[in-house]
Amino acid sequence: MDSEKLQVFLTAVRTGSLAAAAQHLKLTPMSTSRRLAVLEEELGVRLLHRTSRSLALTPEGEAFLPFATAILDTQEAALATLNPTTGGATGLLRVTAPVTLGRKRIMPIVPELLKENPGLSIELDLNDAIVDMVASGVDLAIRIAPLKDSSLIARRLVPNPKDIYAAPAYLERNGTPRTIEDLAHHECLTFSRFTHWQFLVEGKEQSVRVGGRFSSSSVDGYLAACVSGLGLAQLSAWDVKDEVADGRLVPVPIEGASPRDLAIWAVFPSRRQVLPKLRVFLDRLQKSFG
Repeated sequence: MDSEKLQVFLTAVRTGSLAAAAQHLKLTPMSTSRRLAVLEEELGVRLLHRTSRSLALTPEGEAFLPFATAILDTQEAALATLNPTTGGATGLLRVTAPVTLGRKRIMPIVPELLKENPGLSIELDLNDAIVDMVASGVDLAIRIAPLKDSSLIARRLVPNPKDIYAAPAYLERNGTPRTIEDLAHHECLTFSRFTHWQFLVEGKEQSVRVGGRFSSSSVDGYLAACVSGLGLAQLSAWDVKDEVADGRLVPVPIEGASPRDLAIWAVFPSRRQVLPKLRVFLDRLQKSFG
């Protein structure tokens, strides 16, 4: 099966239109449409519903998508096996990660990775939502959450110790909470639509209801609010390294309880070979956490 036609199909799905796929692959729109039509003719099914503005997978296209991805990955793995030392990692690596983690921990490693691997390209989607990896053609997701989808493969990268933090000015105005019960009397900053914080108490998980006048869809949002003195925030240690170092935030320990550590995970769509582009990226990211 022609890999160029498969690449058109996968890129069209990922970018949301044939026009965007043509631009991304540096092809003419006519050539892109022709390659997709030939692929559908070879398979004997329609893979995409197409309009002038958008496209959507047909049931047959949805079923074929993981196989098309696996075919291209196998081809890339074969080439890497035959030429293991020619220019390091190669190809396009599509990564999705939470906004703050991507900004603070992933972006600093990207310039050196690209410099050391001239054949490598990286497409980074910073998104606090859980992205459908198969439908969006993502190679790797970095997540701070339990893995729920059993069809995905997860590798634990590093622990993600959390604590409660506050600006000194907030604590001066409102006092310092000492126990879980004290949190009911404080402004607690959360993700939008989240009403509880998770703790470990005597080795068991405990969900504690909290409330406040500010919430955000992004860690960046309530981190900024916390620094501004709007309330307490439950944040990862790497989130606030700089803010704690310069005194803008201080940790607020709670007696007999600690925030739940969800760890940082690398998530793959399937049990396929870890390609060089994935391996060098994950090795560098893991080292960056020390």
